[in-house]
Amino acid sequence: MTGPGGRQPMGAPGQKARSFGPSVRRLLRLLVSYRGFMAMILVATVASVILTAISPRILGHATDLIFDGVIGRTLPAGTTKDEAVADLRARGQDTFADMVASMDVTPGVGIDFAAVGKVLSIVLALYIGSALLSWIGAYLLNIVVVGTIRRLRSEVEAKVHRLPLRYYDTIPRGDLLSRVTNDLDNLSQSLQQTVSQALNSVLTVLAILVMMLSISPLLTLIALVTIPAALAATVLIARRSKPHFAAQWSSTGKLNAQVEEAFTGHELLQAFGRRHEVEAEFDIRNDKLYDSSWRAQFISGLVQPAIMFLGNLNFVAVAVVGGLQVASGSLSLGSVQAFIQYSRQFTQPLAQIGSMFNLLQSGVASAERIFDILDADEQTPDPAEPRTPTTNCGRIEFDDVSFRYVDAEPLIENLSLVAEPGHMVAIVGPTGAGKTTLVNLIMRFYDVDTGTIRVDGVDSTAMTRDDLRERTGMVLQDSWLFGGTIYENIAYGDPTATRDEVMEAAELSHVDHFVRSLPDGYDTRIDDEGGGVSAGERQLITIARAFLAKPVVLILDEATSSVDTRTELLIQQAMATLRTDRTSFVIAHRLSTIRDADVIVVMDGGRIVEQGDHDDLLAARGAYYDLYVSQFTGPAETPDDPDPVSVVSE
Repeated sequence: MTGPGGRQPMGAPGQKARSFGPSVRRLLRLLVSYRGFMAMILVATVASVILTAISPRILGHATDLIFDGVIGRTLPAGTTKDEAVADLRARGQDTFADMVASMDVTPGVGIDFAAVGKVLSIVLALYIGSALLSWIGAYLLNIVVVGTIRRLRSEVEAKVHRLPLRYYDTIPRGDLLSRVTNDLDNLSQSLQQTVSQALNSVLTVLAILVMMLSISPLLTLIALVTIPAALAATVLIARRSKPHFAAQWSSTGKLNAQVEEAFTGHELLQAFGRRHEVEAEFDIRNDKLYDSSWRAQFISGLVQPAIMFLGNLNFVAVAVVGGLQVASGSLSLGSVQAFIQYSRQFTQPLAQIGSMFNLLQSGVASAERIFDILDADEQTPDPAEPRTPTTNCGRIEFDDVSFRYVDAEPLIENLSLVAEPGHMVAIVGPTGAGKTTLVNLIMRFYDVDTGTIRVDGVDSTAMTRDDLRERTGMVLQDSWLFGGTIYENIAYGDPTATRDEVMEAAELSHVDHFVRSLPDGYDTRIDDEGGGVSAGERQLITIARAFLAKPVVLILDEATSSVDTRTELLIQQAMATLRTDRTSFVIAHRLSTIRDADVIVVMDGGRIVEQGDHDDLLAARGAYYDLYVSQFTGPAETPDDPDPVSVVSE
């Protein structure tokens, strides 16, 4: 694959992934810009976590009330608790006596259902309040994430317009589209699910840890044993899964690029019988995407089961030790019940944090691909104090200009050329000679390495790009249309033009002839590929657009290559009218179309090897003569070829 002018494209930028930490911090800085919302989210989340954390402790009090009632009913009525404990010890039931002594029981009295109901009502209110605060936090977070992605999408869109043309030569279009669509959507989903989950999980762990310590430091120590093991498992698995997530999204971009190319060039694939090869290439890329996606999901999916396994071991240890403490009277049954509930809640956030790495790494991999665009080198900015030519004649001067796409491969070297106002400058030469590059430099799609290009006496780099390009009209060999009506596509050349002016441009470019044969006329809708009209008709529409713009400098790059000979002659007549008092650059391979040019520039290897008018160049019998002979009278190297001058004159 080669870029314009036959150059080889450079390697795509940003292939080396950034480290995980800096990318996460960069994402957090994007979120921090919503400080007010983030503060409210933090307050709502903290309040929700606190209500959730104290609920099991209060619920444990209900368990104590029920257990106290059950035990109290078994004790003799009419006695005090001390008397009942003494009686139990006298009968040798010391363990049971210790447990009763630590309980708040009244012998002979059963369960106090009113007190239990009151406690359950409080717990229900706490859970409802926690859920409401959690919903508020999630709602606010959604505003933050959607706003952040909206701003990030706007930054990417703005960045795309500031990137130089070189960048688009280095990255497949499908991959670029994948970055600004799929990767942004994936990042949005990842942020929405991980930010709230991470904040809630961390705060929950801290709150539950405090509650566990308030119940039993010994049981808390047992519960904390699983944390180092869980962290070690999470880090180990995350390290192994991150490269596969990066490969997953890289493969997605490459697959999208291949699909986009195949769909765009569908007719060409069918014509050359390459469908099976494209399908085979698709299968290979699809298999790579499947393999990287499967590995990423499988490896990252091991985090939660590993943490849950450690949590189950922790649960068994807590249950055994807690049961012994209840039996010894060190803890109440409600406290142990609350602690077991806390221990389950304690491992759950850890498991959530572990599973969150699945989404987080996928989101960070997408973020890195987006940051590649945002960090790409931009085109040189317009001057702070731009200059504007005092005249509007269209005099273009190349002064010792040199340019190369790749540093090691010179293309244009020390080129000097002057295009006078109103003159037609034809540029001819073999493929790869630098013809299109020359007009790209005029438009400042690329900046020259050395030398100067002046527009009406002003260095083009001292002008704004908008000012420069507003003076220039360009019709390319590959016509570009957008989805809309034919009228809208022509009017794009000058949005302020009246309908009569649009119709005049259409008539001059002979668009009017074929449009009137269409059922909807100028209101006929075409898609962005120009469906519904032929290649020649698409070219005529783009020429009409240039006619409407009435530029000072007109650039025609094989503009009539897709039209028939008769229409080409008519368009040349119209262009002759359009070129009046305007400078025009015409790139043409059919030399018969540029015989009337004021100056014919012959390029080869990025240099001007000849320049002059048609008759002078033929008389010189140089490079132009050889090109002309090869088109009209057979191979140029045949010594007995007739004189092309006489052939043309006939």
